[in-house]
Amino acid sequence: MAGYAFARRGLDTHGARVVHFQLRSRDVGRVLSETAVVPRGGGRGRALLVLLHWRGGRPDWLLSNQLFAGLASLGGRAPVVVMPDGGGGSFWHNRRGARWASYVVDEVIPAAVRRFGVDPHRVAIGGTSMGGFGALDIARMWPGRFCAVGAHSPAIFTSASARMAGSFDSASDFARHDLLSLHPSYGTTPVWIDVGTQDRFRAADVRLARELGLQAHVWPGKHGSAYWRAHMKQYLGFYADNCSTVGF
Repeated sequence: MAGYAFARRGLDTHGARVVHFQLRSRDVGRVLSETAVVPRGGGRGRALLVLLHWRGGRPDWLLSNQLFAGLASLGGRAPVVVMPDGGGGSFWHNRRGARWASYVVDEVIPAAVRRFGVDPHRVAIGGTSMGGFGALDIARMWPGRFCAVGAHSPAIFTSASARMAGSFDSASDFARHDLLSLHPSYGTTPVWIDVGTQDRFRAADVRLARELGLQAHVWPGKHGSAYWRAHMKQYLGFYADNCSTVGF
């Protein structure tokens, strides 16, 4: 029945299994709906990719033919992908009344390890827009925890006054997570940043990449799912290349 439902949506899972499950979060204080993709052959011993959605999105909105095809092309190197529920506009950080970053690290990842048998020592984190910011911020707060970090069109604001409504509780909350001012270090962890040529976050993203000593990938496109899906195979290749071996 599940395969029929995906076919009706025009999605070819290439033999991957899509799993929906709920997590009663202590850090957020409510039940959240999670989505995972387990490649053909099962999840035991594979790496795990935590993929964070954009503002206003939902976990299953990250499902696409490009995601399924990209995983299939990696064969045994394909990670299990878990897509947490970010509450719409959490911006994936610990804030007033909800510890969204802690939920990802202390609840989502252990739940995926238990449920799918993935390797707890090979965990990558990435995301799109709000999720891209979240991936960079979470990896900064938990240094050495991830085998790779990817930020795809990350929503980086240049100042507290430029922040999106609801993205941070206050100017001081923004300051605690201002990646451009904090100059984070990711040590030896591979970091990827990409952004479209017509993306409103392009200047800030390229600036952050430069400050991190990275070359941002700047490709034609706007800020949206069409751009991210077009490059999903490259994203997945980056995570697989850097998380395929034990101990990375």
